Amino acid sequence: MVSTADTNSCGIVPRLTQILRFRSKKGTLRAEAQPTDLFDVAFKKLTEDLPDIDPATITLATSPTGKQEPASRLLGKTVQKLGLNHGDMLFVSYTDSAPRAAVEAVTAETAPQMTAAHIRDATKQLPVDDYLEKQDGKIKRQLSALQQRKFGSRGMGEDTLPVDPWDEEYLKEQKIKHMSYHAYVKKLNSQANKKNGGGYIAPLNVSDFGVSKSCTGAHAPWPEGICSRCQPSAITLQSQPFRMVDHVEFAESGMINSFIEPWRQSGTQRIGWMYGHYEPYELVPLGIKAVVEAIYEPAQSGEYDGITITEITQADGQPQPPHIATAEACGLVPLGVIFTDLVDAGNGDGSVICKRHADSYFLSSLEVAFAGAMQARFPNKSRWSPTSEFSSKFVTAVISGNPKGEIDVSCYQVSEQCEAMARADLIEPSINPSVLLVKEATKTRYVPDVFYKKNNEYGRTVLQGANPQLPVDYMLVTLTHGFPQDPRPLFSSGLSSFPVENRELIGVTQSPQALGKALDSGSAGGAVSNFHLLSYIQSMGVLSAEEFQLLAKVATEKKDEDVSRLVASEGWNNLLLIIQ
Repeated sequence: MVSTADTNSCGIVPRLTQILRFRSKKGTLRAEAQPTDLFDVAFKKLTEDLPDIDPATITLATSPTGKQEPASRLLGKTVQKLGLNHGDMLFVSYTDSAPRAAVEAVTAETAPQMTAAHIRDATKQLPVDDYLEKQDGKIKRQLSALQQRKFGSRGMGEDTLPVDPWDEEYLKEQKIKHMSYHAYVKKLNSQANKKNGGGYIAPLNVSDFGVSKSCTGAHAPWPEGICSRCQPSAITLQSQPFRMVDHVEFAESGMINSFIEPWRQSGTQRIGWMYGHYEPYELVPLGIKAVVEAIYEPAQSGEYDGITITEITQADGQPQPPHIATAEACGLVPLGVIFTDLVDAGNGDGSVICKRHADSYFLSSLEVAFAGAMQARFPNKSRWSPTSEFSSKFVTAVISGNPKGEIDVSCYQVSEQCEAMARADLIEPSINPSVLLVKEATKTRYVPDVFYKKNNEYGRTVLQGANPQLPVDYMLVTLTHGFPQDPRPLFSSGLSSFPVENRELIGVTQSPQALGKALDSGSAGGAVSNFHLLSYIQSMGVLSAEEFQLLAKVATEKKDEDVSRLVASEGWNNLLLIIQ
């Protein structure tokens, strides 16, 4: 053992530096790596020690006569995940004749498999991510009057130098509980890729709690066989220090009031899809805000204490649901879901019961499991991940009562660990809203040991087994929310100008007559600037794909030349005939 970290109060050594050995034609080489490091760290050292070979030809085996596997199949996985321990030896084969190439040129045996650097360069991120990763994020401190007199304009003291966007003291001063995603990436990147270093190492580590499908052990693939190399390691849950989205901004308050209306009239709960875009958020260093431009209400069955979504899931080869096609035409992406959990307090003043608080729960175990599944379904594209994906920007918003009895919005995400547990089918809700259950192992489901840290009755931090249950608090990440001071919503037509979809329960129905009335309410450009109206027109199937794209452009940009092209199109005139 080369070095160890200090033992904590539980007697557990959290980080161990391991030596991995590589036997090659040029002798035995060594590389240091932490169990949680990607294998890329050791591979980089190996290629530095073998400067005259082509890394694309390197294969590895666990014994002199074992099956050789391309090294690229190990990249992107942690040392621990691969089952490699201190002192393990891997047997290296390679081709001498080819000149040295960059580590990024490694390819797999059967099909090209991009290394971390290739993935970084090829991954298409959201525009907000491209913008923020180019910013240094340094926080400039304001000089006091005394400091200005002391330092003048020629320099500044050490205590006034700009600080990093992940600086703990600054975040604490600003009462920012979670650093932003890009601050987190820059922090890891500064540690993983030193300026004087060699090849590139992807700084983000994607949690994977499933059984490895590419194990090189001499056994049948899971579930017929398993070994220490392919089985997932024990999971230790930790509070997540960063958040993928920092703030949720509703483009106008009217959309929240409109969304609550079915509950006001029927007492039943409601759920909707939030569509919009992402922008930089200046109140958090390198922060991101999700700007909600529309809430679409899918087919659903509302109850007094819950909701059942009855919208038919899109099948392969079938047309997209109207709201998805409408969002894409308008340049919007799914930001998350929003639902109500409201109970009238019975005081006759509009007050509601506060059900969600520190002594109960903020998201129930059912909602946490749902959020984990949805975030796994909508992964975030990242140039800094070895798999080109890392966590998710999908948000869960809840409208419920606050401690003052007022209707309020709260926004959350679940942790990247929770997403990984959802992908591995390890968790399920319980009847206790504050407790998640770890599923039982089956012939096709491997369940590793799960732990979380807690303070015992003596005030000491200990590891607590989470099989079969764990507190949902370890999974939650809290976001802020609000409304713009100067609202400039993408859709200018009022929400009352056209009925909202799937509200038959309260006597609201979309129809050609309602569409005709809405179109007569103003100019063509302004009248169609309504997400619900656009989705209804899309569902009618009258306009061609090009004509509907033009309609969406009219609704969002409102240019006279686009309006003229739209009213002259065949599809638009057919639509007017149907309305008449």
